[in-house]
Amino acid sequence: MLERLDYVRIAPRRILDAASGPPRRALARRYPDAEVVALDFSLKMLSQAGMWRRIFRPRHAICADLEQLPIGAEAIDFVWCNMALHWLSDPLPAFREFARVLAPEGLLMFSTLGPDTLKELRAAAGESRVHAFIDMHDLGDMLIAAGFSAPVMDMELIEVQYTRGENLLADLRSSGQTSARADRPRGLGGRALRERLRAQLASRATFEVVYGHAWKGKKVDQQPKTVRVFKRMP
Repeated sequence: MLERLDYVRIAPRRILDAASGPPRRALARRYPDAEVVALDFSLKMLSQAGMWRRIFRPRHAICADLEQLPIGAEAIDFVWCNMALHWLSDPLPAFREFARVLAPEGLLMFSTLGPDTLKELRAAAGESRVHAFIDMHDLGDMLIAAGFSAPVMDMELIEVQYTRGENLLADLRSSGQTSARADRPRGLGGRALRERLRAQLASRATFEVVYGHAWKGKKVDQQPKTVRVFKRMP
């Protein structure tokens, strides 16, 4: 995400770090004159924001939902959303909120996970036990529906090798990357599931990383342009 900013010429006055998690220094370093607004659903994550105020220009920390931003219309020049949209069952309301708070000609840039993510775990554990991810073409259509112009979608496949398949499960648990499916089984999997995972889970894991960016048009009635899609082969 940060590398992609090398090809974008912007000088934002106010940046929204949407679903920021623990506050990042990278955006403040790249745009030292900008006011960075960190927003996350977790108050505990945002509690770490205070330490950076002694180093960088004061930033705001807001505990709120991506689908209901407590920010005025056209108040933001650049929305940055890194690895958060896959937690939403429907990203379209969030895209509409991003469009609302962005100033004309403002930029949205995001990354998320695509449907090939954790396909090895899905094959071993079953479809209903693994989080579902949205295809990048559908995300591009949502950007157009939200009123963005010139959406560009890209993806890359990253394969992580493990000495044992169980190490993948340990990584997911320690990073908090659990399933948020509403239809997921609520009971314990039991010994049968554990043994099946040990027998079938591959020693590798695929992550389909999806990148997207789009601009808010100059005028409300501007017709959004066609989505451009680039697929990066592993």
